Parts: sequence; structure tokens; C-alpha cells
Amino acid sequence: MNLELFIAKRLITGKEHKISISAPIIKIAIAAIAIGVVMMLIAIATGVGLKRKIREKVSAFNGHIQISNYDNNTSDVSISPIDLNQEFYPEFTNVDGVKHVQAVATKGGIIRTEDTFEGILAKGVGKDYDWSAFAEYLVEGRLPDYSGKLNEEVLLSQMMANRLQLSVGDTFFSFFLKDGDANRPPNTRRFTIVGIYDSGFEELDATYVFVDIRHIQRMNQWDEDEVGSFEVFLNDFDQLEEKSNEIYGKTVSSLDAQNIKTKYYRIFEWIGLFDFNIALIIGIMIIVGGINMITALLVLILERTQMIGILKALGSANWSIRKVFLYNATYLIAIGLLWGNALGLGLLFVQDRYRLFKFPNPEEYYIDYIPVYLDVPTVVILNLGVMLLCLLMLLVPSYIITKITPVKAIKFE
Repeated sequence: MNLELFIAKRLITGKEHKISISAPIIKIAIAAIAIGVVMMLIAIATGVGLKRKIREKVSAFNGHIQISNYDNNTSDVSISPIDLNQEFYPEFTNVDGVKHVQAVATKGGIIRTEDTFEGILAKGVGKDYDWSAFAEYLVEGRLPDYSGKLNEEVLLSQMMANRLQLSVGDTFFSFFLKDGDANRPPNTRRFTIVGIYDSGFEELDATYVFVDIRHIQRMNQWDEDEVGSFEVFLNDFDQLEEKSNEIYGKTVSSLDAQNIKTKYYRIFEWIGLFDFNIALIIGIMIIVGGINMITALLVLILERTQMIGILKALGSANWSIRKVFLYNATYLIAIGLLWGNALGLGLLFVQDRYRLFKFPNPEEYYIDYIPVYLDVPTVVILNLGVMLLCLLMLLVPSYIITKITPVKAIKFE
């Protein structure tokens, strides 16, 4: 029989525990733990959720890793073609963790209407293109279908459609300069809008128009087996740096492999700050919760001074008595964690399902609502960490029990 645990249970379940002087202080301590857990869950879920959404949007337009000719000099426009017949296409069997490889080509141009014009970056894609990410961003119409014959279907952004006053079903003319000779008449193409997307990423929405890659091949006078670059998608984004180096080593010397962290380093430096903010909030909440628990423990010790004296007179060791109060504190922390998880996870579920809370300035965060993401291991680790750190903080104040003498404690009023 665990004597310390038995005494702790009697203290917790006894009627005098509920009407004691320490009762309101204990409730405040439990509330502090619960509120702290709610704040920590929200900080982690919103920080991680926003990071995931931003990088998903960037990778939707570029893939995780881009393989291109060195001659492109990091240009967004495809300059030198690459042979489509590569060992890594269509399946990158030499590198584990690669989800998908697709061939693309880009070309700068201008959309001209009767009233206005806009500069664009026409992104040519084919039947191998993965549209799964854009299915979420589609606001009107449908996604283009390039699996059959060459067609004039395009996917246009909501921002560009508003600027050009175009909608689904409208046609427009676009003009592309011929490579190597700006004095020659430009290539003209007539496209039909079949879908409009809105990713919320203004920098990319204001640029990209998705067209059939065969248009760009013809305008650039490329063969059917020549493309501008390859986009590689990974199963695990956390392995981006490792897989980038591995893919670079598996491709021929004339090809370069660049990941989106390098291409959009400012964006990823910014979202990297989210980790610091999350750690700061967790640290503050644990300290606040720990201080409240220390206060509650000291009040409990003061309230049970006579009991401590009696136990010492009966031969109980200091550590044995300290364990009684640590068991009591563990129970109080567990109650706080239970309520905190119930409230926090409930709020996150509602936000994930109904998206009630939105950013007042969505253009700064590339998304209009506050995204959340939380997995089971993170919740378990957070709860265990809070429990362990709070108990460690309580070891020092529980040391006061060793200074209590039996004679004075029994006479204590």
C-alpha cells in the first residue's frame, strides 16, 4: 500500500478540503493551469497552421524543389529547354520520399483587353500536372484539362480577372515576345477562361496564368520532349534541405536543383519567427501556471501544519510527507490540464470546421482566416511537459516541510 498516495486521496476527497481556506486559492491555481493550456494549444495550433498554409501555397505554384538548367540564372521565365527524357521523370526512383514530379515551362507575356492590359507569367503545364492544391483555391468554374489535344483553356486568378474585368467563359488575347528578336511581331494567343482561383497569395496571384504547355513549346520553337523545368513534390516538407542536396547529387551536372526556401527565403525567414513566438508563449504560460501552483502548495502546507507535525511525531520522513503534497499537487495539475485540453481542443475544432476567426488584414498573412493544425503527439508532449515542469517547480517550495518541527507544528493554530 502506498501510504503517501492514500493520505493524499483522503485530503482531496475529504469534505473539509472543499470548505477550507485554501479552496478558492486551489480553484484559481487550477484555472491558471487550464487557461495556460488553452493559450499554449492555440499558440501552437495557429502558428503551425499558418506556417503549413503559407508553405502549401508557395509549393502549389513552384513545387518543393525545382530542377532547371543553370542557363536560366534563377529567372522565372524558361530560357533554355531541358530534355523531357530524364532518369528522374516521371518517377524519381533514385531518391526516397519523392511524391510527384511534373514538367512545366513559363513565359512572360501581356494580356490585352479593350480597356486595359496586365503583365503575366504564363505557366505551361501538361497532363502530368497535379491540380490537387488548386482544387481548394478554385472559386469559380473548373480546372483546365490538358490531357487531350492542344486547347485554349486557362486558369486565371481572381485578382487578375477583376483587374481585367473578365469572368469564366470570356476569351482574351495575350501577346508574347519572340525569343532573340524583340523587333519581330509578338506571338499572339487567344485563350478562354474555364476557371478562376484565389490562393490569397497576392504576389503569385497577380502573376501566374495556367495554360497548356504545348503553347509555350510552340512559341519557343521547342520539340515536344523539351520543357522549361521540373517541379518535385516531397512527402515530408521537413526533409526539404536533405532531399534538395540528394536530388542535386542525383541529377546531371548541367542541371540545378533549388528548393523553395532558397527561392523565397524572405517568406520562410518570416514564418521561421513563429517558432520563437510559440516557445515564448509556452514559457510564459508554464511560469504563470507554476507560480500559481506554488502558491496553492504553500497554502496547503500551511493549512496542514498540524497534520505534518503529527506525521513527523509518528516517524514519517520528510520526503514521505513531501510526496503527500506533491501527489495532491499532481491531482490539481491534472484537473487543470483536463479542463484546458477540453476547452482548447474544442475551440480549435470549431475554428478548423467553421473558420469563425479571421485576420483583419489577410493580405499580410496570405490567408483570410486563421488556420489551425495540431496532431496527437504534440498534444501529448505538451501535457507531459507541463505536468513535469510544474512538478519540478514545486520541489523547492515543498522543502519547507523539512523545516517544520513536530512540537511547534502540533501546537500551531
